[in-house]
Amino acid sequence: MSENAGFTEVLNARGLLCPMPVIKTQNIIKTLSPGDTLLVISTDPGVKQDIPTWCRINGHEVLEIKEEELEILISILVKE
Repeated sequence: MSENAGFTEVLNARGLLCPMPVIKTQNIIKTLSPGDTLLVISTDPGVKQDIPTWCRINGHEVLEIKEEELEILISILVKE
């Protein structure tokens, strides 16, 4: 997958451990508009639970969680 394949923004959170991927996701989403999409790329398996929980609490939608080799790719649709 091309890293920016149709996404508004791509967050490279490789090598970061909890809570940094969630904090960086939150900071980027603040700069985006409703309808934009964010791809988070992480190597921390905790993001599979942490980011969907954060999205649910903050009203955003996880479109897909995919694992490719040692990376977790999470696609997020920005809502309000």
